[in-house]
Amino acid sequence: MDEFHSIQVGDRHIGAIDWEMTPDLTFGTFESWGGRERVRNNSERLYYFFVDGWDETPKLCLMERGVKHAKVVAEIAAPAAMLARCVAASGKVARFEQSFAINDEIRDWLVKNVLDQGATPLVRPVLDRVESEDMGAPLPSRGALVVADTVRLPSAPAFIQDEELPALIRAYNFFEAEHNPQGAFANQLAAGDDESTLLDLRTGLMWQRGGLDIASHRVISRRIDELNAAGLAGCHDWRLPSMAEALSLLEPVMNGKALHLHPAFSKEQPFIFVAAQRKPGGYWFVDFKQGRAFWSSGTIPGGFARLVRGI
Repeated sequence: MDEFHSIQVGDRHIGAIDWEMTPDLTFGTFESWGGRERVRNNSERLYYFFVDGWDETPKLCLMERGVKHAKVVAEIAAPAAMLARCVAASGKVARFEQSFAINDEIRDWLVKNVLDQGATPLVRPVLDRVESEDMGAPLPSRGALVVADTVRLPSAPAFIQDEELPALIRAYNFFEAEHNPQGAFANQLAAGDDESTLLDLRTGLMWQRGGLDIASHRVISRRIDELNAAGLAGCHDWRLPSMAEALSLLEPVMNGKALHLHPAFSKEQPFIFVAAQRKPGGYWFVDFKQGRAFWSSGTIPGGFARLVRGI
């Protein structure tokens, strides 16, 4: 069967469907924790069909997927009995796994009835919805806080071995899901002078609320140089946080964005590079989804960054 099929979604012509992609494969392909190396370009988009089984009646959907990007672009008016057979044949799944790969019957039906100038009335575009991220309650001003217990954290780049990490975590009682799940570090966050920044008065640090998109360590370093040259938020000394500085942001309880992080920080950087390497090779990260530190090669799929500087 010809692998190169197209579909018309409203005014959009999507030139190629990826028949190999399934919901199960998307995590290692498009997210952070290293599975299948497939996508190298952050702007690349793949399209695949799947059956959405979350509602009582399953739906056939066309997904647009990329690095840190997932969007259902169309629903296909497919026979309900055919979709139900696909879901039933998938067997018992966990309650949070209700997205199913299509089977041969659905694929054959799509090729015959929908793809390659097929019956476009069966294709129902899903309109964009503008969503604004909840950044939590406004932070207090710097002058409204009195901080008696300040802590100066190590800030220099370092080499850290696996066996050294637990002692660093316990020294400051950082929360870390594996090595100190009972830990808690009390930050004193205040609004920055710029909307893109905030202050931690306890550690004397200014943080980006957001950060840099996923890239290799080399590309991240170049972007930091460019931002410092331009003067991000009027400052020219931004850098990657040390391991201790990044760990200080971990919170024991997940926020409403499913991150171990204060809601004043953006959800768009779920794990970040830190200024620490591991011998014989690898870069360290702090992962706000899992609430832990981990190391990887730092190349593909790379990492995000949240920059910091001293106040």
